[in-house]
Amino acid sequence: MSDFINRCINTVRILSADAVQKANSGHPGTPMAAAPMGHVLWTESMRYSPKNPDWPNRDRFILSAGHACMLQYAYLYLTGYDLTLDDIKNFRQLHSKTAGHPEYGLLSGIEVTTGPLGQGFANGVGMAIAQQYLASRYNKPGFNLFDYKIYAICSDGDLMEGVSAEAASIAGHLKLGNIIYLYDDNHISIEGDTSLTFDGEDVTKRFEAYGWYVQSIADGNDLDAISAAVKNAQQETTRPSLIKVRTHIAYGSPNKVDTKEAHGAPLGEAEVKLVKQNLGFNPHEYFVVPAEVLSYYREKGERGTEPEQEWNELFSSYKEIYPGLAAEYELFSNGGLLEGWQEKLPVFKAGEKIATRKASGKVLNAIADDFPLLIGGSADLGPSTDTNLDKYESFSAQNHGGRNFHFGVREHSMGSILNGMAVTKGIIPYGATFLIFSDYMRPPVRLAAIMKIKSIFIYTHDSIGLGEDGTTHQPVEQLIGLRSIPNLLVLRPADANETTEAWRVALEHKGGPVALILTRQNLPVVDREIYEKAKELEHGAYILSEPENAPQVILIATGSEVQLVLKAQELLKNESIAARVVSMPSWELFEKQDDAYKEKVFPKSLKKRLAVEAGSPIGWHKYVTDDGDVLGVNTFGESAPADQLMKEYGFTVENVIAKVKAVLK
Repeated sequence: MSDFINRCINTVRILSADAVQKANSGHPGTPMAAAPMGHVLWTESMRYSPKNPDWPNRDRFILSAGHACMLQYAYLYLTGYDLTLDDIKNFRQLHSKTAGHPEYGLLSGIEVTTGPLGQGFANGVGMAIAQQYLASRYNKPGFNLFDYKIYAICSDGDLMEGVSAEAASIAGHLKLGNIIYLYDDNHISIEGDTSLTFDGEDVTKRFEAYGWYVQSIADGNDLDAISAAVKNAQQETTRPSLIKVRTHIAYGSPNKVDTKEAHGAPLGEAEVKLVKQNLGFNPHEYFVVPAEVLSYYREKGERGTEPEQEWNELFSSYKEIYPGLAAEYELFSNGGLLEGWQEKLPVFKAGEKIATRKASGKVLNAIADDFPLLIGGSADLGPSTDTNLDKYESFSAQNHGGRNFHFGVREHSMGSILNGMAVTKGIIPYGATFLIFSDYMRPPVRLAAIMKIKSIFIYTHDSIGLGEDGTTHQPVEQLIGLRSIPNLLVLRPADANETTEAWRVALEHKGGPVALILTRQNLPVVDREIYEKAKELEHGAYILSEPENAPQVILIATGSEVQLVLKAQELLKNESIAARVVSMPSWELFEKQDDAYKEKVFPKSLKKRLAVEAGSPIGWHKYVTDDGDVLGVNTFGESAPADQLMKEYGFTVENVIAKVKAVLK
């Protein structure tokens, strides 16, 4: 390593130490250790363009070890992204671009929000799948539009988390040769040396067993070795690559190198000065970026302009020869949808009975042709969740153009992989499992909501109505848990036609992920000639049925319980009790309505209300008020046929009527 290159890398180390020290918060050690890896990636390995960070064929970089974010911020600033030295100085401060962990949408050059360990690792697998799918669909002889790589720096913590094991397994199975991950093997975690918990396995052998191409580098400062390993990985096209790099946390710190103290806390003013002195910088100067260092990195960043321009020219020629495919890609990558696709949506006949999961499957297959970038599947539950696109093939190691995805029994990584797909412009990913197992997916669902990306999560078997599988499979608290996540749109349709509308809303939705909550059991299709049209689902809650006389009580329900309150309304009429029925498939959509609409559905003067939902009653009191009641589930169900369970837990017409009478007293 030349003295100049060494000075460049040490500039990154000192910037990291200074920023963490000024914030009095953060993780200085890992950026200091991994700076040489970052140098190789940003100066020679990756194809990127700071002036246009989103150009389609750029390589993607993920800092899965998100706590080391100062490494990424330093290189983004140095190579010319929309980041200033003042932003670096403002690290971890209110409204700063340089948040405590990398945040998608907050700063250009950040491909995905990371921090919860293992998530970035798994997101990269989703990005790799998306690239392979785009290449299969759009690349033509002479037009290699999509051939980018997915690079990441991951840590011991990432590889300890189970989600990375799930994702690594499926990446190897699918032979995703566009993945190149550098493993920062610094042997330190928050509690101390990783030998406390992580010396019982050989990571290289584990990943070789997954089907990965694995290389090891003994010295994390050996730029030639890192460069050679990355080049080897770039040539490996049939296996994902892991490069294990032995580093030393807080490299350059005389007293804190290789210590846990350098992991999650500032080095301290005195130690930062010693670092600067040790690395040949003035210990009394802060946030120093030598002019020649900045010029060097900016020149490296400007290299990306040429391949971007070449791609633009290539795409212009592509548009002349393949105008249909080009227009399709431009439309979907810009967030558009084909005109008239809604006309393909199925309409279900009143009187038939169909589970909303089955209706969802029919919707998917009806619109699949109009959504060529809609891809997804389930966690080994395709037949149960009805998520298979019947006309299309499966995505596999042999066929990266398939649209049906088999995640295996890997819910956690399924969610994370969906997020990696969703940050790839144009791709609309969906993944399905039982509602109870949404708990396995909580971290990626939350991250999708933070990033405001359009991952579509399909959750079937949505209540005790699933029956005999018993308490372990019957969701109770999951609905309110999902509703508590900001930016997550939760939709629990009442029948097949509401399911159709739920899919319409989901596909048109912007600003966050969507969770579709669907039944296992058959439900009667509501007669829309008698009752309000299902299109009203878009308002979140709507008056499904109004009594002939002024309503005395409002019956509110979602999903399978809507049929109960409709039947109760009929019988209450015979007893001269006028009940309004409100179908409320989405709290989130309803809360977006104006006050006049909310007053129309739930007049303040009409306080007698009963909410009916086969899940936790938590949260419903916002809508039923103190004068109302909630019929819900406060325990974990039992193993029994669905009809017996519904009766056991009070989800009968008779009990709804009794509850109404109690409310009216």
